[in-house]
Amino acid sequence: MSDKARESQSRPDLRALFLGFSSVGLSGFGGVLPFARRMLVEERQWMSADEFNTQLGLCQFLPGPNVINLAVIVGKRYQGLAGAIAAPVGLLAGPFLVVLMLALLYDAYGSLPAVQGMLRGIAAVGCGLLFAMAWRMVLAIKDKPAFLPFTVLVVAAIAWLRWPMPLVMLGGLLLSGGIAYWKLGRK
Repeated sequence: MSDKARESQSRPDLRALFLGFSSVGLSGFGGVLPFARRMLVEERQWMSADEFNTQLGLCQFLPGPNVINLAVIVGKRYQGLAGAIAAPVGLLAGPFLVVLMLALLYDAYGSLPAVQGMLRGIAAVGCGLLFAMAWRMVLAIKDKPAFLPFTVLVVAAIAWLRWPMPLVMLGGLLLSGGIAYWKLGRK
């Protein structure tokens, strides 16, 4: 099926945009981009995989969170200005209400010892998930050993030496760019 035929077959209205992106927004806090891809490409077929990749590349170039930029682009594509408003509002409305409710609950019950213990446990789980993700990333790059020294240098610079993040990023850019130029120049 051609892109035009698929687009006309599955053209979402404002309600569908709002609800579709609401389901993405309520899928998790933070990294919901995989959920957005599944919804847009696989479930609702509002975009092809190539269109998604192209639009995501544009969104990464634009300032702001990628998934919100993507919601604006998809909403604008199908419903103009109203869609460009409905899609990101759908994406943000659910998490906003959840955070607001949690803030109200914390305000009322945050000083209880049981709640403090629960929050310490949640923080420990968050640290564990962060380390698990880092471990998976290390396993994914094990066939590219050049990345490991950069990882160690970044962790050392930020965690132990307490260098500012922009300085570390700039240094990493210059170092990796220099090594890539040196390796590519030798071939």
